[in-house]
Amino acid sequence: MQVTMWEYGVEIDEEFLDAPMEELTSQLAEYASGERREFDLPVRLPDSFTGDVMRAMLDIPYGETRTYGEIADAIDSHPVPVGQACGRNPVPLVVPCHRVVGSDSLGGFSAAGGVDLKRALLAHEHDSDWEQSALDAYR
Repeated sequence: MQVTMWEYGVEIDEEFLDAPMEELTSQLAEYASGERREFDLPVRLPDSFTGDVMRAMLDIPYGETRTYGEIADAIDSHPVPVGQACGRNPVPLVVPCHRVVGSDSLGGFSAAGGVDLKRALLAHEHDSDWEQSALDAYR
């Protein structure tokens, strides 16, 4: 299913969500308007390395980021395969792969809009001037 986040179309694999699509679109609209910080949709995580990475991404609080290396350390892996697993995330936005960044860059983002959407999502979640200037440094 394709959903729109601002002007970007994002593909969500509804097979990994145990919720009606109307609930997904409602929660996405609330997130986009700033009324929601967390999604409370049941997500079926794959029984695989990608599922391990997704589980770690779900633990990243709204407004915070983790590096690929930090996620790798948490699951006893390496940054490159973590980045690859982030790119395979079947439910971006709901499982916040946009909150995973490189140690010296934003890293990639496989959803439509790529890094531009990732930057917009992170800016949406960050309020302070310091955090915004940190995002600007990744430009």
